[in-house]
Amino acid sequence: MYPGLDKAFSILHNFGPEMQAQEGFQGMGSRRLFGTDGVRGLANTEPMTAEIAMRIGMAAGHYFKRGDHRNSVVIGKDTRLSGYMLEPALQAGFVAVGMDVVLVGPIPTPGIAMLTKSLRADLGVMISASHNPYHDNGIKLFGPDGYKLSDAIEIEIEEKISGDTSALRIGANKLGRAKRLDDAAGRYIEFTKGTFPRGLRLDGLKIVVDCAHGAAYKVAPAVFWELGAQVIPVGVDPDGFNINLACGSTDPERMRELVVSHNAHLGVALDGDADRVLFCDEQGNMIDGDQILGVIANQWKRDNQLEGGAVVATVMSNLGLERYLQSIGLDLKRTAVGDRYVVEEMRASGYNLGGEQSGHIIMGRHATTGDGIIAALQVLAALVQSHKPASETIRVFATVPQKLQNVRLKAGTIADDVLALMDVKSAISDVEKRLVGKGRLLIRKSGTEPLIRVMAEGDDAKEVDAVVASLVETISKAAA
Repeated sequence: MYPGLDKAFSILHNFGPEMQAQEGFQGMGSRRLFGTDGVRGLANTEPMTAEIAMRIGMAAGHYFKRGDHRNSVVIGKDTRLSGYMLEPALQAGFVAVGMDVVLVGPIPTPGIAMLTKSLRADLGVMISASHNPYHDNGIKLFGPDGYKLSDAIEIEIEEKISGDTSALRIGANKLGRAKRLDDAAGRYIEFTKGTFPRGLRLDGLKIVVDCAHGAAYKVAPAVFWELGAQVIPVGVDPDGFNINLACGSTDPERMRELVVSHNAHLGVALDGDADRVLFCDEQGNMIDGDQILGVIANQWKRDNQLEGGAVVATVMSNLGLERYLQSIGLDLKRTAVGDRYVVEEMRASGYNLGGEQSGHIIMGRHATTGDGIIAALQVLAALVQSHKPASETIRVFATVPQKLQNVRLKAGTIADDVLALMDVKSAISDVEKRLVGKGRLLIRKSGTEPLIRVMAEGDDAKEVDAVVASLVETISKAAA
């Protein structure tokens, strides 16, 4: 195994995808480098080093090389400083195995999914750590169909990464080439605008758009402005360090303040790579992904555009969403946490709408992955047609009291070991019994950070707060 990979695999295995055991892969091992959303970590530290990025490029490029045509890969990134290190490293790896590279620069993650299909590329790569701080970065891979890779494919790529990559090199006369696609942002802008209903415009709407100093800092304000809105842009001055810093969907306070002070009709907050979105109404009240799913589901059902009679969400989605969907004749299908699992269920069962409470909204009619801008356009279409304020239009159900609290683990502490301790197991069992018929409990380890997440919900807010506080205390002591 290549030096550094042993350490990288060990670090990520401790906090890898929550559902490895439930996925049940037999005979192939399990993913150790890839998490729930690609490879992610601290920049310039395993696994986010130039050396490992180049090996990922070689391995993924070799896997997706097929046919006699000039194989190609599209590479995009967000605005993190470390993108300047990882982009050329990936490029070198792909070129070394004979794959042409198309560089598109800063662009939202869903833009890479779209361009991969549009350019008939064999692979798409997004360099981003999404909602994480600037010092983290990640590598997300998309297949030629624009979808994120399956666990099985990631395992095969991992095997190539950990093997002798010198065997993947091709002759000097067959090396790939690299070029920049200068109009990539414009193509994506036109693509997103094409999802907005014909005949509608955003004239008369004032919108605060927070781009988190991230990948959408140019394209998002342009989309809404070109459709007629008055746009108040926030988070559009990236410097390599300020992505997601006191802005965007992870910290929307500035957006809320501007919505109220400017008497705006709506606030839109994207994350660093713009694959998720949250809103606030004209009063500054936040609107999460569950409400967004409810709005779009209702709109699409009325327009006969919703397929399968159901919406797909994760185990984290609020019970209020489930009750609302039932009230309009729809089902809620739950999956493990992670938009990849939502997409898998949508594709397997024929549904075209799904998402996460965090604001990942996947609209199969328009995109193959979560797209914050397209989700915002669907909500804005409902707002325009309702002729009512956002507080009435896009808050469609009362949420059931829900409490989520994280327990951060020390370096080297393995989440599974903590959750297997007898005191922790006993405390969890007691709470589950206490909530029978009144609510539910969810304990899971993060797929991207050294955290154990404790979530409970039920009709009694005080009881929910109490059981979460009790479990957090027990888990914290056990992990100390």
